[in-house]
Amino acid sequence: MLKICVMGLGYVGLPICLELSKKHNTTGFDINKLRIANLKKNIDFNNEFKKKDFLNKKLIFTDKIEEIKNCNFYIICVPTPITKSKKPDLKYVKKCFDIISNILNKNDIIVLESTVYPGVTKNYARKLEINNKLINNKDFFVCYSPERINPGDKENKLSKINKILAYEGKNKKIKKRLEEVYSKICKNLIFTDKIKEAETAKGIENIQRDLNIAFYNEILLICKRLNIEFNEVIRLAKTKWNFIEFSPGLVGGHCLPVDPYYLTYVASKKKYKSKVTLAGRSINESMKSYVLKTIYNRIKNLKKTKKSKIKICLFGLTYKYGVSDTRNSQNIEIFNLLKRRYKNTLAYDPFLNNNKFTWKRNKLNKYDLYVFLSKGKIFNKIFSNFKNKDKIIDPFFYYTN
Repeated sequence: MLKICVMGLGYVGLPICLELSKKHNTTGFDINKLRIANLKKNIDFNNEFKKKDFLNKKLIFTDKIEEIKNCNFYIICVPTPITKSKKPDLKYVKKCFDIISNILNKNDIIVLESTVYPGVTKNYARKLEINNKLINNKDFFVCYSPERINPGDKENKLSKINKILAYEGKNKKIKKRLEEVYSKICKNLIFTDKIKEAETAKGIENIQRDLNIAFYNEILLICKRLNIEFNEVIRLAKTKWNFIEFSPGLVGGHCLPVDPYYLTYVASKKKYKSKVTLAGRSINESMKSYVLKTIYNRIKNLKKTKKSKIKICLFGLTYKYGVSDTRNSQNIEIFNLLKRRYKNTLAYDPFLNNNKFTWKRNKLNKYDLYVFLSKGKIFNKIFSNFKNKDKIIDPFFYYTN
């Protein structure tokens, strides 16, 4: 009998867990006791799911290892951050494999969905072999399936994405078992027997997007220096049939600022120094300074003599519009830096649970500056309410020309 355990119940693990539980006996496991306590009450503080989404008899949540030892299909969906020195940090992946190593049984399947650099999946498979004196791809099976969950995206949901499933060797048995599980939650399954290639594919998906944004950010900076209208440049350029349109902006979250360093790290181990990938990262990491410089320059031109009493209102704190996630958010960093210098700095983000500042139309004239850091429907509506745009700073030209 198939018994599934999803390890890690964040933005990736929870959607998979909830979908699988509609068809299979599923256990959601997380070491965060508070997270488990809330999920047992049908509460998702990430605001991705409502109480009705939890109403399923085939689903249980736990933080206890003894409650998952009888499972036979483990899906690992834990974060893979970077260290302060921008090196891959696999501590959560390691923790999951350590747990599985102590409860591993013959014929168990482990699917790693977390972003890793090429070779990680097979490295941990070898450790399971050594610790349990079993053979991978014979006694148990370690596979890789790069996650493609996009938080806040109502269109590209789990059921609609192309799901890559990588397993070792041309093993029809394992392919059938993977299909049995994932076909219930994803319409399009793409199989490969090349695990390292699947790991690399995941990395470059996000690197490509990071580079596209970096290119637009650099064009924006050039246009500012040359006193050229950025939006008009893009409007004209996109009339060519093969021009690809993106938007400039602050890059944050759990993927784009992190994933490039996984691939460049393993490349450096083979004495290859990445150039384009790291250049893109450098540009995107510099945009916080660009925003702050824009704000400081505007403050210099204000008539108030006591600059410390200037009132500033920021729109957008999460790493992108439509989510409550603030991981690696440059918006938050900008807010904190401004708050230290200007005590009367406040921020509004409708997607934050702990937001103490509620936006009202009567506040349109109570601040000296209004800074729009995110692009979205709610902020666009607020922007349109301003009759006098002199107090507005729109550093990425989301709402102004």
